[in-house]
Amino acid sequence: MSRTVKLRRSVVKAITYRIIILCLDFLTIYLFTGEVRVALGFMIVSNIYTTIGYFLHERAWSRIHWGIEEDGQPSLNK
Repeated sequence: MSRTVKLRRSVVKAITYRIIILCLDFLTIYLFTGEVRVALGFMIVSNIYTTIGYFLHERAWSRIHWGIEEDGQPSLNK
């Protein structure tokens, strides 16, 4: 039985992850600077490049079979 990670799953995971990181980015920068505009600006810019990076990372890992068990059988690539 083969296991395929669907593109849609990777997209949804990337979006939900980014929502969490957006909130953390905003909170951290706001706590350091006390400036809403600075925190929002950083949050927007960092969201663009880190979302792309996470998506590419997720897609690369979807092709690696190490650490995945299928039907109770360990993968061949240990």
